[in-house]
Amino acid sequence: MTSVNSGMTAGVDVGGTKIQTVVLHDNKVVGSSRVLTPSTGKPGDVINAIVQTIGASLEQASADESALAAVGVGIPGEIDAGAGAVSLAANVPGFMDRVLLGPFVSEQLGGVKVTIDNDVRVGVLGEFRAGAGRSYKNLLGVWVGTGVGGGLVLDGKLHDGQGAAGEIGHTVVNPRGLKCSCGRRGHLEAYAGRAQMELRARRLVSRGQTTSLLKIMKRRGRTRLTSGTYARAIATGDPMAMKLIREAAWALGIAIASAQNLLDLEAIIVGGGLGDRLGQPFIDRIVKEMTPYLFVPDRPPAVLRTELGDLSGAVGAAMLVGGYPSALPV
Repeated sequence: MTSVNSGMTAGVDVGGTKIQTVVLHDNKVVGSSRVLTPSTGKPGDVINAIVQTIGASLEQASADESALAAVGVGIPGEIDAGAGAVSLAANVPGFMDRVLLGPFVSEQLGGVKVTIDNDVRVGVLGEFRAGAGRSYKNLLGVWVGTGVGGGLVLDGKLHDGQGAAGEIGHTVVNPRGLKCSCGRRGHLEAYAGRAQMELRARRLVSRGQTTSLLKIMKRRGRTRLTSGTYARAIATGDPMAMKLIREAAWALGIAIASAQNLLDLEAIIVGGGLGDRLGQPFIDRIVKEMTPYLFVPDRPPAVLRTELGDLSGAVGAAMLVGGYPSALPV
């Protein structure tokens, strides 16, 4: 294959369930690829999958690695951008300990520059610059997936704080509530993060409660309860699935209302696997739970779905290394 384009940038969104990659050229998505995140617990398997999706995306764009100018990677966890390292990514198998993700990916791609950042931050960047957040200068992105993360835009700029700004998943909604993945109790993620929701579903099944969730998961060849599994179970009226989603929306409503009362934002964007897959009914339920807790209920924020959907994180990651276009045809 020859290089028919130049100056392409790749963006990779690494999550606990999937790896989504896009290639951008002239601010357009010209190739994309998606695979399940390897669950072996070996960082090398995840790195190989990242490189595989980049190659597949380039092939779809009729290009090869020589066309690639840079790669951006969004991944959960604690990020050392200078070293290209990530650690404490509890929801990505093998990434609790420090992994030099950027250098390893760069080495497999012939030395191309690789920049890493938090997965939700890059997702919010994608929506802010090219999606549902284009019209706003002050917004919060809440990504509801394997965990719950957030990204904050203030006065038109991503706000870093001391490095953890926007981490709404670890706000407290019930001080004596369920245990979070971080080990503390009552955090939003304990109720709305898919990994914690799955643990609860399995405990309820072990106590004799019935659900179609695990049957749907096995029938689809999955090893985890994905957002699609919840959507299918809800469509059949599964009581446990509906209960878990109601509780997730309740917790999200409380946490978002608290953030709104503090920051007086123009908009909230809800994304991630559950946010994108469950769609507007899920957004409406969150708004219903949020509204009674607002200090200024007659001036609520706009609560929006993502426009880029599954591509938000990958597009935002590509924008890390390719500039910030005002709009992005997809």
